[in-house]
Amino acid sequence: MKPQLLCTFAHRKDLDLILDYIISSYTISERRLFVFADDNVYNDMYITFNVETADTKRIPNTILVHRKKETNTMYTVNALNVIIREANNGILDKTFIINWNAYRNSILLTSDEMLRHVQLKMHKRVDL
Repeated sequence: MKPQLLCTFAHRKDLDLILDYIISSYTISERRLFVFADDNVYNDMYITFNVETADTKRIPNTILVHRKKETNTMYTVNALNVIIREANNGILDKTFIINWNAYRNSILLTSDEMLRHVQLKMHKRVDL
């Protein structure tokens, strides 16, 4: 089975508690979690980890994301669609080429159908 990349949103003060909750709730396929901090909002943390596709349960504040390895960009499909429409005169063209370097070391999300581009920095790696 192909692993899925999940991202859990956390507040810095709750980080250890949420890490423990993730570890007890999922079978982490690659035996590691990555914790990123929002470069502009001190308390916003993002925890990413891979699970097997069959592990479909979701804990609160957790979403499915994708990753462009070359630029370390994580994104949701909805965010990707917003980027394409904004750059392509409102047209959603799945063959549109995205300038991934513009989104290096970040996570792309949507809020009320608007793009939310969050610059990230690595906080820590948790090996299991």
